[in-house]
Amino acid sequence: MAQVLVTGGTGYVGGWAIVALLQRGHDVRTTVRSSSREQAVIDAVSAEVDPGERLSFAHADLTRDDGWDAAMAGVDFVLHVASPLGSGDDKDADALIVPARDGALRVLRAATRAQVKRVVMTSAANAASPMSYRTEGVTDETLWTVDDPSLPAYRRSKTIAEKAAWDFMAGHEGLTELTTVLPGAVLGPVLTPNDVGTASLI
Repeated sequence: MAQVLVTGGTGYVGGWAIVALLQRGHDVRTTVRSSSREQAVIDAVSAEVDPGERLSFAHADLTRDDGWDAAMAGVDFVLHVASPLGSGDDKDADALIVPARDGALRVLRAATRAQVKRVVMTSAANAASPMSYRTEGVTDETLWTVDDPSLPAYRRSKTIAEKAAWDFMAGHEGLTELTTVLPGAVLGPVLTPNDVGTASLI
């Protein structure tokens, strides 16, 4: 079995990723911004699976360099699902764009230094939808959303973060591989009542 790092263990997607990995017998380390958040993750995950000694924590923040190398130590795979979540009326686009982009790069730099086998990054379908929401047509992952300040900040953050990730990997010659997943939406049962507001668009 593998040692898997899941970023953003307190989030909706992160929580269910931890559950699924534990159910499959893997050891999981998850990032939280502080130790005060650890018990909330344990409580949420324990509603579905007994983590036993197979769940551990690393303290790391998308906006800071500290902690990422320690988080990657001994890790085989990374699920990078942490990203700031916003709404269509965000006034300061950089509040979403900067941590999404810089956080992805922090994760990838640490993962490549640690020679992690693969990083799977959660992007979004709206990173590959260059047409307006009102235009009919078929899109796929070969088409990038053109960055435009008129677009919702969240849509821009996912596009910019994924493009930065691929640009970084294009210049990397090590063993680490990158895979991105572009869901249209993430819906389903919640692990905690606090997840209700976040179990929506990714």
